[in-house]
Amino acid sequence: MPPLPDPTPASPPPGPAPARTPLAPASTAPCLAGLPDAAPAPAARGQAPPTGRFLAHATLVTASLSIAAALLGLVRDQSLARLFGAGRDTDAFLVAWTVPEFAATLLIEDGLAFALIPAFSMALARRARGAPGDPVRALVAGTLPRLALAFTAVGALLAVAAPQFVAVLAPGLPDPALAVDCTRLTATCVLSFGLAGYASAALRAHRRFLAPAAIYLAYNVGIVTAMYALGGRWGVRSAAFGVAVGGCLMVAVQLPSLVGQLRRRRISGTQAGAAAAAQPLDVPLLATVLLFALCRQSQVLIERFLASELPAGAISHLNYAQKVAQIPMTLSMMLCTVTFPLVARALADGDTERARDRVEQDVALAGCLVLLGTAAVVACAPQLIGLLFQRGAFTAQDTATTAAVMRVYALGLLGQTLTGVLVRSYFSAGRATWYPVAAMTAGIVATSWVGAWTLGSWGVTGIAAANAAGITLTAVLLLAGMRRRSVPIRTGPVLHELSRPLRAAVVATVAGGFVASLPSAPLAGLAAGTATVTVVFVLLGRALGAQGFAPALRSVRTLTRKLAHAVLR
Repeated sequence: MPPLPDPTPASPPPGPAPARTPLAPASTAPCLAGLPDAAPAPAARGQAPPTGRFLAHATLVTASLSIAAALLGLVRDQSLARLFGAGRDTDAFLVAWTVPEFAATLLIEDGLAFALIPAFSMALARRARGAPGDPVRALVAGTLPRLALAFTAVGALLAVAAPQFVAVLAPGLPDPALAVDCTRLTATCVLSFGLAGYASAALRAHRRFLAPAAIYLAYNVGIVTAMYALGGRWGVRSAAFGVAVGGCLMVAVQLPSLVGQLRRRRISGTQAGAAAAAQPLDVPLLATVLLFALCRQSQVLIERFLASELPAGAISHLNYAQKVAQIPMTLSMMLCTVTFPLVARALADGDTERARDRVEQDVALAGCLVLLGTAAVVACAPQLIGLLFQRGAFTAQDTATTAAVMRVYALGLLGQTLTGVLVRSYFSAGRATWYPVAAMTAGIVATSWVGAWTLGSWGVTGIAAANAAGITLTAVLLLAGMRRRSVPIRTGPVLHELSRPLRAAVVATVAGGFVASLPSAPLAGLAAGTATVTVVFVLLGRALGAQGFAPALRSVRTLTRKLAHAVLR
């Protein structure tokens, strides 16, 4: 499952020391109170930046639905573990699961969004300046039919070539025939995810976040329902069928909102044709963003290729560990879901300083959030995995192995988050750039080399370490190239700011792990460990004066209160 990527703008740093060089001043601090509709403010129709209230509302809508989808994703993974365990059948499905994972990254989260959101932002800017016709509808007419045809062709080719795909991806798989059947079912998501990603990018550029935030909720509903309805008759193939159903639901939940936006301004056919010819989709840009997303998601291919040579269950242990460990990264990346269109629009309007301030605030806040989550995941890994998965066919040994893998995998979560935040800055201007592809390629080479080197001695834990090392290298390279090739953030102050919550997270992890190991009951250990991590991180964060700390804590506190209210009422 891809990231369900959004918190909000950082508030001014509380009481900075005199010698400290502050990052960009925050314009507003979201209160995150209530769950209003994220309809665009009047500023969204013109050139003015959005208000802090709008950002707070949009972020809360996105965060609430994304957290609900993440929780349902845990239910999905729990159901998969309960019904089918961590053996050869689950391994076969997880090979086919590579298709929706790749499709989500390429077509929803990263690739297509990086190309389309800047394109729609430019079209909206031209509309605001009074361009003839409607550049937005012209862009849709000039791009959507061609992309839909390409998605259909790729999905059909994948279904036909499923045996070869499985043989290349997992040559040591015990039951390749089952994986082929599942792959042919999941191949349908190339078209459905492509259409869902297109609709999501268009709506977010229009500052409509409600429908795009609901897509993974609908997706997981389709999978869970299919597993329980058809699992007894179809086995693990029911999960693959659920992927196909869930992809269609992702399109369905966005279609009414997208149609409503495109009908807002009618123009004549002649004007539409002229505008469409003047605004084709940038093919070099699309190529670079898709290659970057492909390189990033190919880490999964490397992991499963290496793990297929290990005893049965290795792929499953790695999958369950990733799904849980990625939750902090997913929550921290929700910020970029709202702010990426804002950065793209600021650059479309020529306001580089506003774009730089926004990116620096995103890095500070996302860094604090992911480091707090990483500390909790590492400290309480055995308790967390045991409570989530240890039932049915998922044994205590599976819990121990998965927890060990998750602790190592979590070491790369800061790199995952920084990569997600920074790469959006490279593509937000709507121009092709090959530097992110080169940085991600270097990370993939590092992942492959470290994984092959450690596989014999560390097994699946070595694969997790390779993932962490590769993505961290990519994040470092992206940060190093920001000033000359992207939004010119101030790298020195940004790194200095990130060091504060990093130090707090290290101490909080040690303290939380010790406390979590004291109670014998997993639930008590998890509660004690997470409470200790939070308290230590809060105290050290305040003492060190981390700039992103206050808004990060406020976001976590508000979302936790709302989730508790939803569960207990």
